[in-house]
Amino acid sequence: MISIPEHTLNDGTRFPALGLGTWPMDDTEAEEAVAGALALGYRLLDTATNYRNESGVGRGVARSGVAREEIVVTTKLPGRHHGYEETLASFEESRRRLGLEYVDLYLIHWPLPRVGRFVDSWRAMIKLREEGLIRSIGVSNFTAEHIERLERETGVLPSVNQIELHPLLPQAELRAFHEARGVRTESWSPLGRGSALLDDPAVVSVSEALGVTPGQVVLRWHVQLGAVPIPKSSSPERQRANLDVFGFELGPAQMAVIAERAQQRLGGDPEVHEEF
Repeated sequence: MISIPEHTLNDGTRFPALGLGTWPMDDTEAEEAVAGALALGYRLLDTATNYRNESGVGRGVARSGVAREEIVVTTKLPGRHHGYEETLASFEESRRRLGLEYVDLYLIHWPLPRVGRFVDSWRAMIKLREEGLIRSIGVSNFTAEHIERLERETGVLPSVNQIELHPLLPQAELRAFHEARGVRTESWSPLGRGSALLDDPAVVSVSEALGVTPGQVVLRWHVQLGAVPIPKSSSPERQRANLDVFGFELGPAQMAVIAERAQQRLGGDPEVHEEF
């Protein structure tokens, strides 16, 4: 079993340096993937209400035999449930589907600035954390301005901001903002899903020089940035390979060349994207 290093979040909780994404698995696939991943050594799991697989993730956790306190389970608030009371009710539904007494990390999935209710949701999440139903609260796809508004209006910074991050979209400015504020960057689509990133000659060249796969090179790039990648995989072999990125290191030139390509956003723009 591979041992994963951990970060300490700004609220004092531990956070594994790499996790398992579960979108777009259904419940059955998620149950199998989660149980298998936990057996391999994964301890950070990522789901969301809108993934429609929270029940499967919860069953995988229960099946695994791994002590609950060792596992960091993340889920997310959907856009249709923004608002104070709506967030409290939505969280309770997620907790019921997961079959857990508490959730380790709860995120606002998208800011939906036009709707303008993410601060209300944040206040509800602060209450849930104070009640012990959530260990850590965070956001996903938030800009620096959105995070500053949360802090300005509530005095509470997120512990995590989960953003689209990969060598096609290095997000240097936002990562620097996170580091200055003590917010941990988490990477969704870390391998550039749907792009040709893993076939890029520079990435392949680095992988051949190190004797590892292109995917391992890219995940190691995230780890060395201090970001936490959450690659999705239901294949035990791929899960094992994705986890095995802590026994080698990229040199400064290799780190630089991996991100030397045109920026390409593969998902929605947080300023305008709406997902309910």
